[in-house]
Amino acid sequence: MKSIVAGRVAASTTEFIELALGTPLELWLGVEGESEMERAARLDAARDILADNPDFPDRVSQVAAQAIEAHAPELFNVTLLSARCSANRRQYRGGVAA
Repeated sequence: MKSIVAGRVAASTTEFIELALGTPLELWLGVEGESEMERAARLDAARDILADNPDFPDRVSQVAAQAIEAHAPELFNVTLLSARCSANRRQYRGGVAA
């Protein structure tokens, strides 16, 4: 299955995310061994992007949901907590299996 973003085919999950967001992941996640000066510059750039694009957090959420749906759809299989708690209470009475 091909992942196409903005008319380009993404070769990897990382490239898909970068194409969808329009920024490299390293901008947001940092890189191992970066200096304090590099970190400060990276965070300044990130703040500027967020200030110029107030809808960016919504786009990030959408990209994350699309990536999960494409690569790990089972994460969207949600069960209600109350239903599980009720079943557990029926199975166990006072910490001892019934």
